Amino acid sequence: MIKFLELCISGISLGSVYALVAIGFVVIFKATRVLSLVHGSLLLLSAYVVARAEPTVGFLPAVLLGAAVAVVGAVLVQRVFLERLRRRGANYIALTMLTVGLDIILLTEVTRRIGARVYGINNPWGSEVIHWGGFSFPVARLAGIVVSFSLIALFFAAFKYTTWGVALRASADDSHTAALMGIRQSRVAGAAWAVAGALAAVAAVFLVAFPAPGLDASTSLVALKAFPAVVLGGLDSASGALVGGLSVGLVEVVLSGYGEQLSFLGGGFGSVAPWALVLLVLLVRPSGLFGSKEVARV
Repeated sequence: MIKFLELCISGISLGSVYALVAIGFVVIFKATRVLSLVHGSLLLLSAYVVARAEPTVGFLPAVLLGAAVAVVGAVLVQRVFLERLRRRGANYIALTMLTVGLDIILLTEVTRRIGARVYGINNPWGSEVIHWGGFSFPVARLAGIVVSFSLIALFFAAFKYTTWGVALRASADDSHTAALMGIRQSRVAGAAWAVAGALAAVAAVFLVAFPAPGLDASTSLVALKAFPAVVLGGLDSASGALVGGLSVGLVEVVLSGYGEQLSFLGGGFGSVAPWALVLLVLLVRPSGLFGSKEVARV
């Protein structure tokens, strides 16, 4: 029982970090109808900046610098590439494929700089482990839960009450009508990309800090691990991204923790279990748990 509860805490911690990345996917999709596949390389870039800057400037300034780089990089992708092509009549599929190309270019450059090295990040909570009532769990996991849920709550508050949130919701419902009402689509899209970049940067810190081994060239693959959370919750649902992120984190950690008992399913089943969960959900709800159903007039 104790092992199960420890795995659940770790799963919630990992799932909350996945939710940060998943919300980035969703907010960009809601604002632009583009599926940003450059998200993984932006996450890796911000983690690299934090890892290189932290020994010199300290943890918090390094995190702020990494977030700033991710925000600037995300906005540049939207302004320099996507917005220009959109004005020239490119459709959403073409814009999505453009993010694939940008991801390959940026990922190649950052992984070249990382090489075979593994960068560690010295964080305020270090490698401290709490022992209480038979339970043992790293303080970093609890910090991940607190920070992630705080940022998620801040995002939902901004999404519901701020002018940008209202503009984003209006653009997601009907972009043409929103434009006619004076909402500048380019500003809404730019802000969405900036928010997604900042959330990815914070997620990157918890994904490479203790108890993770550190930053290496494979860190960008976490974006692929967060993608099942997006599909599970629904591409256009921020609350679905939260539920999907927690579900994916719990399933991955708990099933990986009981890998020996589940050896009949094959080695490493915990890594593919989130995709199996997505498959089962999509068979019942093709738009995801909270996604909007497409309505077509014939």
